[in-house]
Amino acid sequence: MYLTKEEEKILDGEYGEILRRCMNLLVSLGEIYGAEKLIEISSSQVSGVSYKTIGDYGLEFIEDLTKENIKVKVPTTLNPAGMDLDRWREMGISESFAEKQLRIINAFRKLDIEISCTCTPYLTGNVPRFGEHISWAESSAVSYANSILGAKTNREGGPLALASAIIGKTPYYGYHLDENRKANYIIKIDKEAKFKEESFYGALGYVVGEMLKKDIPYFEDLYRFKPSIEELKLLGATMAASGGIALYHAKNLTAEAKVKDVIENREVIEIGKEEIMEAYDKLNSADDIDLITVGCPHCSLKEIKEISYLLKNKKLKIDLWVCCSIHIKAISDRMNYTDTIEKAGGKIIKDTCMVVSPIKNLNIATNSGKASVYLPSFCKSNVLFDDIKEIIKRYSE
Repeated sequence: MYLTKEEEKILDGEYGEILRRCMNLLVSLGEIYGAEKLIEISSSQVSGVSYKTIGDYGLEFIEDLTKENIKVKVPTTLNPAGMDLDRWREMGISESFAEKQLRIINAFRKLDIEISCTCTPYLTGNVPRFGEHISWAESSAVSYANSILGAKTNREGGPLALASAIIGKTPYYGYHLDENRKANYIIKIDKEAKFKEESFYGALGYVVGEMLKKDIPYFEDLYRFKPSIEELKLLGATMAASGGIALYHAKNLTAEAKVKDVIENREVIEIGKEEIMEAYDKLNSADDIDLITVGCPHCSLKEIKEISYLLKNKKLKIDLWVCCSIHIKAISDRMNYTDTIEKAGGKIIKDTCMVVSPIKNLNIATNSGKASVYLPSFCKSNVLFDDIKEIIKRYSE
């Protein structure tokens, strides 16, 4: 693997042990995957933020990086933490969990990383341009950046994305290369398959992710259903959760599909109503519900607005968490959407989500295909998966 003289100095430890360790991680991964060199990146997005997921070992690893007063070289944002950083007591978070979670956040702050704590950084200012190389870790954000925006990133692990942020570079392999961004399968969808609203895109993502694993799909006719950006977000997130898909193309919808030929293999997969119904059956495992959650990935302002309209002059029978970033919550507060939701008995929860918070053994209703995949294993929760309109209708009066 080719390294510049400056990169060799960093690897040799001439600029300190922390930079050496970060460069060693990048070079080691690059050599494993046959990267010819390192390339500069314009931004990074780091996962492994919740104390629930990284534990004491992760906390010690991140705090160790702050010992030499190192700062990140590129704009860097954080994935959700394990709690709302301000309202964690209202969530029922223990003092011991909160203390360690706040230590993690403080360590990231010392590295000069933006404490945004969101899985949708593209809604809060971290928006790479078409063709830019980035190093992002959160699976749904990777899908969005690669597919909707046309930026270039592999699905990085948290430590690799963090090392890239500190060095300002990433190994040149995988989805950074144009030849590796071609679609392997063409997906055609029967018009009768869409019998639900936004949850349909989670169900579709579940089917395609299970089928293709880590291949790249091309949606031939998805544009006929006129999906919103929010619905494409749900689609990509679920494909990443059920299969590991980090890039998809869709005719007339996604960035690269609009400007060049992105199909390499023209094998066709047809998806009809039967496959979508089967996905709903697999994702649903609960009837009696303890909690409604939305925002996996984090809600946009448009999604919060729609929920507030659904809840106007209503009272919820059970708790509702609407998960979003601090940025989106601030606007929701000003627009009085937060007030409407809280008057109905719900909460706007920022900085975290239902998957990485330390909840467990609750039956949860959600419109998120990604959450429906992860909740049973991450939180030991049974799930009711449906459109949020139907869920609110069922659990409000």
